[in-house]
This record gives sequence, structure tokens and C-alpha cells, in this order.
Amino acid sequence: MTVTIAVAGAGARGMIYARAAAADGRARIVAVADPDPARRAAMAAEHGVPEEARFEGWAELAAAPKLADAVIIATQDTMHADPAVAFADLGYAILLEKPLAPTEPEARRIVEAVERNGVVFAVCHVLRYTAYTRAFKQLLGSGRLGPISSVQHLEPVGWWHMAHSFVRGHWRNAAASGPMLLTKSCHDIDWLLHVVDEKPVAVSSFGSLTHFRPENRPEGAGTRCVSCPVEPTCPYSASRLYLGCLGDPVREFWPLGAVTSDASTAGVMHALETGPYGRCVYDCDNDVVDQQVVTMEFERGTTVSFTMTAFTPLEHRKTRVFGSRGFAEGDGHTIRVVDFVTGAEETIDTGTSAGASLSDGHGGGDTGLIRAFVDAVEAGDQAPLGAGPDDALAGHLVVWAAERARENRTVEAL
Repeated sequence: MTVTIAVAGAGARGMIYARAAAADGRARIVAVADPDPARRAAMAAEHGVPEEARFEGWAELAAAPKLADAVIIATQDTMHADPAVAFADLGYAILLEKPLAPTEPEARRIVEAVERNGVVFAVCHVLRYTAYTRAFKQLLGSGRLGPISSVQHLEPVGWWHMAHSFVRGHWRNAAASGPMLLTKSCHDIDWLLHVVDEKPVAVSSFGSLTHFRPENRPEGAGTRCVSCPVEPTCPYSASRLYLGCLGDPVREFWPLGAVTSDASTAGVMHALETGPYGRCVYDCDNDVVDQQVVTMEFERGTTVSFTMTAFTPLEHRKTRVFGSRGFAEGDGHTIRVVDFVTGAEETIDTGTSAGASLSDGHGGGDTGLIRAFVDAVEAGDQAPLGAGPDDALAGHLVVWAAERARENRTVEAL
């Protein structure tokens, strides 16, 4: 059986999932929908999609007779609910880019539609599908560490990634996309619920936009990096970042692909002179936090602290687990385990060589997710995905409760 897939949204994420599905050898892209003619044409050409299966938007695709077994929905975050409900009602298996939806009512609409129609469904929580995660979860489930007392987890967003995506980019403004904890770190909340494997009962949170603010603008700074006298010494120089991508196909795809389709010095300079990615990071309409701490209590008393910060290199997540019989810490590649009875140490090599970024496939998570999704569609069974719509919703409910806690300085029951 060859699984046929339609793609709604031919941006970076849609392109990555489509390529991973085609590379798997068991799936074929048969339709594409995107309002941008260039993106639509590029994906169609890459996958041999005929003209009659190219659509200006998801609604036009949904209005056509059912063209595929499954659909990848990689539209902007605020455009997830309506297509997800529509395609579920049409009987498509659905791979939905995270987050599930910007609001709880929209998310519940999606879950209800999926359950009502009994379709295979996955949210792209790619961290679940890495070899590293499988090893970490197996370790915790084995009992080697004893009952888990607490967990520390760090998401190192990366200074330039923060500037690219969350200060200058699409996810800079909570009203237009969502809070940082939802648009970026719902991955991590979902991952923590997955590996801890307990029900969370309470959450609190603190965080703010500490640095990327007008009052922190260096003296004499311009409004755009290309004409700024302090640009050479600024860590967030757009000129340095994007011109530095030229000649590297991976970095030309991302992050440069979000800035311009013209991968030349002239093309980059024009984009920085005229577009949003050339703006001074202290002169943008951003309001999402650049650092946040979330603390959770679970039903058996386990506590978890999660830190998201912009002010790091872009690296794999770091996690420490404190058990009654042992300790473990992981860095996305290896897991160090200390046995309290013998004092012996072991390093588990998970075989992860890929980096943590979008262009690196999230440490193998993108490929792992697609393989599990194709397995599920082939079988007509949710089981190969290891999670269902309720699991995705559970993590999002924690995110929304944490945001209420941050805004109101409260502890929220779950």
C-alpha cells in the first residue's frame, strides 16, 4: 500500500514533512494547497503533483473530492481549527503541525471532530519520536532510578533563533500567533508529560520579555541592521546571521528561506532593507517572553521545573531526573546514569547525531514522526503513534494554565 498525502501549507514545515514522507518510500504527495503561488508551485514540482491537484488554499482542497488517505496541515497557527475539523469530517487521517490550536475552545473542536470521525490523528510533537526520547523513557520506566522525586528541564532556544522567529518573525506577537509557551514550548510540556508519565495536578509560572525592548537599544543604534553603526558588535545582527547562511544549503533552507527566496548577497540585502527580518531587535512589535519558568506538581508528588530561555546557543534540550535510587541527566545525545547503590556511572549513547534545529530535523524527530504516522495510516490504527488527540490536548491544557498562572501570579489547578 502506498499512502497518499495532501499538504495544506507549503512553507518550511509543510515542505519538511512532505519530503520526509516521500523519502520513507511508502507515501506519495498527491495534492498541495497554499496561497503563495511560488511555494505551491515549488512543492508541486518537487513531488510531481499535477495542475488539477494544486489549490490556492485548504478550503479549496477540502471542497474537492477526497484526493488522499491523509493530509498534512501546516498552515499558520491561527488557521488550524477550521481545516482540521473540515478534513476530519471528510475522513482524512490528519498530521497537524503544533500547536494544536491557539485557544482551548478551538483545540476541543478539533479533538471532538477527530473522535467523532474516528480518523488517525497526530500533532507534530516531534520530540516524542527521537531515539533519545525512547531511551530516556525506557530508562525511567525501567525503575532503575527508583520513584522519581523531581525533574529539571531546559529548552535552550538560541539567541539568534529567538531574534529570527520570536522577535522579527511570525511568532513575535502573542495576539497574532500565541504566547511563547504555546508556539515554541508546547513541545517541551508534552515531552515532560510523556516521560514522567503521571497526571499533572497544579502549575505555576513566571516569565517576561526582559531584553528585546526599546529601552535596551544601544546608544546610536539604527532601525535596521544594514545601516546601523553598532551592527558589527551586536549579537543580534541580521546582516551577520543571514549573509552568513549563503553557500550553506541547509541554512539557506532555514533560517534564510523565511527571509527571502533569493539566496544571493543582493537578494539578502534587499530583504533586510525592506522586510521584517532586517529590523533592529529593539525596534520590533514583539511582545512574547524571552525567558520563562514553569513548575508543575504531579499526582504522586513528583515536581518538575521547566526553563525556556533565549540566551543560549541553539542546542538540544537538557534534562536532569532525580530518583530515590539513581540520577540521570541527558543532553539530547547521551544520558548519564548514576546508581546510588553501587556508585557506578553509565553513559547511554542514543545514537543521535543530528542537531536540534528545524533544518537538522529536530534530532531525528521529524523522520520518526512521519514513519509512525505512515504506519498508523497504513494500519488504520492510532496505536503506532503512541499518543492520541487527548494526549495532545493534555499538554496544551497545561500550557494555557501556566499562562494564566504567569499573567495572574497564581497557582492553577489542573
